[in-house]
Amino acid sequence: MRKFKVGIIGCGNIFPMHAASIVERDDAELVAVCDIKKDRAEAKATQYHCNAYVSIDAMFEKEQLDVIHICLPHHLHAEVAIEAARRGVNILTEKPMAIRYQDAEAMVNTAKQEAVTLGVIFQNRYNPGSQLIKTMLKSGELGRIQAGKLSVTWDRSDAYYQQSDWKGTWDKEGGGVIIDQAIHTMDLMRWFIDSDLKYIDASISNRAHESIEVEDAAEGVIAYQNGVVTAFHAINYYSYDAPVEIELACENGLAKLIADKATVTLNDGRTFIADHNPLESFTYDSGVKGYWGVSHVKQINNFYDALQGNAKLDISGEEALVTQRMINGIYQSGKEKRRITF
Repeated sequence: MRKFKVGIIGCGNIFPMHAASIVERDDAELVAVCDIKKDRAEAKATQYHCNAYVSIDAMFEKEQLDVIHICLPHHLHAEVAIEAARRGVNILTEKPMAIRYQDAEAMVNTAKQEAVTLGVIFQNRYNPGSQLIKTMLKSGELGRIQAGKLSVTWDRSDAYYQQSDWKGTWDKEGGGVIIDQAIHTMDLMRWFIDSDLKYIDASISNRAHESIEVEDAAEGVIAYQNGVVTAFHAINYYSYDAPVEIELACENGLAKLIADKATVTLNDGRTFIADHNPLESFTYDSGVKGYWGVSHVKQINNFYDALQGNAKLDISGEEALVTQRMINGIYQSGKEKRRITF
């Protein structure tokens, strides 16, 4: 069994999911963390008994890393991933892959050229509800998908955006409600349908925020090459984070996902339900709810199992690139006010 030396770049809110998952593995050693905020990097380094850096280049130069986890603002994902690949380091990055499709494509191509593994976090695919729907689609029990719709209505106030120096900007966040809040639900819908894109016709707007450049509302239609047409609606000016919803109308029944709970009702009267398992939890830093990261743990374990050659990588750069194409297609359609075909 190979032992991997691991570094995490970015010590913000998502850091605990990665750090705690790494140290639980026998084949991974967290040797370094990096953050431009020195006190934050040093605090995490002390907690995890590893080295702290404020410079990514210095970390790469001084540490013989096998893997990096990227937990940075969106606009830095591609730059850091490409540099890591060129240094022969395997990469697991938080979503989105990048802001621009061309940059995400360059990440995939560089990883392939340098023979390193590139994984992208879309942990909601591992939720029990998501797994139930995917399994019943693959088995054919639900039959062909006839149509789909999704809804994301969350709350991200102006005060939320004012706490960040990169969120709410086109050049650093790359968008608003679609690329940050709705992207996981959009990815699930695409994963369920499992077909190439045909066209996207979308509208985006800022309706309720004063301090951001990007969209806080988006709606539209996404059509796939297999004939399925889906509708989406996303806002982040609601009064709270309402449960996300996906519905798939299929030949043999109806599949509904509300938050993590899936209910599949077949035309013959049978019903199948899957939800968050309260017995599944994981210990993180104080203040982090354990159930938030259970699916993170599952995906991170799959990544390292794939590095060991013991599993197929579930969400590779190539797989995530299709979702990136969809997200960028929504923005192109919304900005140009026209249908985008693929």
